[in-house]
Amino acid sequence: MNKFENRGDFKKGGFDRFKKKEDKDGLRVNREIRAPQIRVIDDNGQMLGVMTVPEALRLAEEKGLDLLEIAPTAQPPTCKIMDYGKWKYENKKKQAAARKKQTVIVVKEIQMRPRTDQHDFETKMKHARNFLLDGDKVKINMRFLGRELAHQEFGMNLMKKAVQFVEDLALIETPPKFEGKQMFTLLAPDPLKIKEYEKKNPKKQKEILPDLVEEEIEEEEG
Repeated sequence: MNKFENRGDFKKGGFDRFKKKEDKDGLRVNREIRAPQIRVIDDNGQMLGVMTVPEALRLAEEKGLDLLEIAPTAQPPTCKIMDYGKWKYENKKKQAAARKKQTVIVVKEIQMRPRTDQHDFETKMKHARNFLLDGDKVKINMRFLGRELAHQEFGMNLMKKAVQFVEDLALIETPPKFEGKQMFTLLAPDPLKIKEYEKKNPKKQKEILPDLVEEEIEEEEG
């Protein structure tokens, strides 16, 4: 019997690093490699030439390392002798670092009505300020119903007032505009304005506010 078919020959301290492993990376490792011949690179990056899988596994076993198929479509496939566990760990670290560098854009929505009272307006806009300070964008939506559509200027005035409430923190990405029976504006945090605000208010903490609750909408006839 070929000793490479006997898993017991590769056991060290009861652990067989050359037994077939579940492939979670899309790459074949050790006994998963099926090509009759492979091109082998050692753990120092030196090309060792073309050989059979059992021969390459013997070299890897002598160093206590694994054999990883890194170019399965090459002719013949290219494999490298390496510490597979260490490679997976370092690869995960690189992926995590790349994800951290990605910018995740969050858009928080504030719902208003043309008849939103002053207290609710201020509470909603304080939430908007907190969102902007957290680095999130803010979309303010205003819905018009019934006779409110005949007096859109009231809604526009309230929307302009909302923009003024956060103008020291925000950039206007989309000015107030109508879409059907709704008006909206999109605001983005302005890094320079926020930096200046925090410089002037170094010890000021964000106000603890009640959760945002959508206003009840009563349908009107006419």
